[in-house]
Amino acid sequence: MSEQVHTRAGLAADLRRIGLADGDAVMAHAAFKQVGSVLGGPDTLVDAILDAVGPNGTLLSYQDWEPGVEVWDDDGRVLDEYRDHMPPYDPATARPARYIGLLAATVGSRRGVRRSRNPGAAVAALGARAEEFTADHPYDYGYGEGSPFARLVAAGGKVLMLGAPLDTMTLLHHAEHLADLPGKRRIRIEYPLATAHGTEWRTVEEYDTGDPVVTGPPEDYFKDIVEDFLATGQGTRGTVGAAASVLVDAAAIVPFAVAWMEERYGA
Repeated sequence: MSEQVHTRAGLAADLRRIGLADGDAVMAHAAFKQVGSVLGGPDTLVDAILDAVGPNGTLLSYQDWEPGVEVWDDDGRVLDEYRDHMPPYDPATARPARYIGLLAATVGSRRGVRRSRNPGAAVAALGARAEEFTADHPYDYGYGEGSPFARLVAAGGKVLMLGAPLDTMTLLHHAEHLADLPGKRRIRIEYPLATAHGTEWRTVEEYDTGDPVVTGPPEDYFKDIVEDFLATGQGTRGTVGAAASVLVDAAAIVPFAVAWMEERYGA
């Protein structure tokens, strides 16, 4: 028996079935290979999400940014041998970090995409409110107040994990930012930024998102938070294409995650 081929219409129907609706703002994470055979490839999946949220909806994608090789020293400064050759971060042309995957790369290369200006916490968006979500992204503490993540919560948006591991839910870095946890690690990273006047160097301060923000939690502890949230009866599990998927409300899971973190690792 041949493998089922998934179409744009079929994927959009699956997405509506698990709770995406017209006008939704949704941050999507996907492991595209988990979806199965898709007619038209990752562009079809992007189109299906946009169909599910309709002309008034918005699709957001975490992007991050990397210059292709490890260029920073242990203090977050660009190594001297790379400094004069380092291409600046330009939101108009930047590509997502390779580990983010095909969906992010596809969203980030779409005509009309808007990408936020913070390199390490960059978010790309398509749809009705793309500019609103990505404008004026703070350079310092890019997962905190005024960020696309905070705006997604304020807008009553959703997070879609489409075959993606639950520990990759980037919105929970916003919960780490908000949580009252002693000893949260801070980092400083130097970035070259493209401006109308040439390259501007800027050192950005951020809570450490490369590891749990405090000592104690396992590396993949975001998965435990999401599973515990789903166990309360909130959120939806379903299948999109062939991918086991999860949809949660951003405004519900963030305070749940903050309380979860503070209960276990707070003062």
